[in-house]
Amino acid sequence: MADDLASANVNRSYSLAASSIAIFTFLLFFLYPKFASGQVHAFPFQATLIVMGVATFSFAISSFYYYGASLGSRISGAERAQYSRRGDRLWLTGCVLLFLAPSLILFTVGLLAVASAWFALWLVYVFFVARFFPRILTAKEG
Repeated sequence: MADDLASANVNRSYSLAASSIAIFTFLLFFLYPKFASGQVHAFPFQATLIVMGVATFSFAISSFYYYGASLGSRISGAERAQYSRRGDRLWLTGCVLLFLAPSLILFTVGLLAVASAWFALWLVYVFFVARFFPRILTAKEG
């Protein structure tokens, strides 16, 4: 992985982690009072918070792996490729979970038809990723 690409991936991962934290904060600020009063469904609300936490964690850890891949001559090419692959996998995990969150939020507020449509689109995305991600994953060196 080129140093420029690795550095750009670090920035992208940090940006996505920050966006995830903002969404998490939004959920707590607007939906927690409704959760506490019983106006929203408890299970999907808590599942959404867990999904957002795991997505944020995945983005943050992927940025560390991408940073490791950007170290240039300080580490071997095989090690850089390994860091990049790990970063790619964690970044993908974060994206998959980040795209699941809207359907969970819609289930939380009781919009079942819209939530089902969003969930169906998420399943299409998961199928697409499962089919094509292995082709774009950073190649092993050595």
